[in-house]
Amino acid sequence: MANQVAGPEIERLIQLLARLPGLGPRSARRASLHLIRKREQLLGPLAEAMRVAHERVTVCTVCGSVDTRDPCTLCVDERRDEALLIVVESVGDLWALERAEATRGRYHVLGGTLNPLDGVGPDELNLKSLVARVAEGRIKEVVLAVNATVDGQTTAHYVTDLLTPTA
Repeated sequence: MANQVAGPEIERLIQLLARLPGLGPRSARRASLHLIRKREQLLGPLAEAMRVAHERVTVCTVCGSVDTRDPCTLCVDERRDEALLIVVESVGDLWALERAEATRGRYHVLGGTLNPLDGVGPDELNLKSLVARVAEGRIKEVVLAVNATVDGQTTAHYVTDLLTPTA
């Protein structure tokens, strides 16, 4: 085990940053040093932004996205096509589609994919509200924008079977 070269507060910062996707221990150490060097410009504002996000971010009860309001910004946008529903696995997928300006439809976030080996079954996904939204009758087209993986395709088939009676 490597010797600690900084106080416990800095080591904790490094350990927490290393948990983020794409950051290993070395990258987390570099990021920590940069944040500490730019304490006034970066570390303070970042800490404040994280505090505010922790207090205010919530899951949208309509689509399952995250925002600081409920219903979320996308769900209350009247310019969106309410007849088109794009079903995605995660909020990251929703954000990617929005950055690409791929659609002006509404979204539904499943919160993952079916994966029995990892214990993810239908009850762990945001499926009940999806069925309820489609059953309301305003949605005319559902686009399953899931990843082309075994789990994604399994989920797509399950959702298709689930929604077929409402079509």
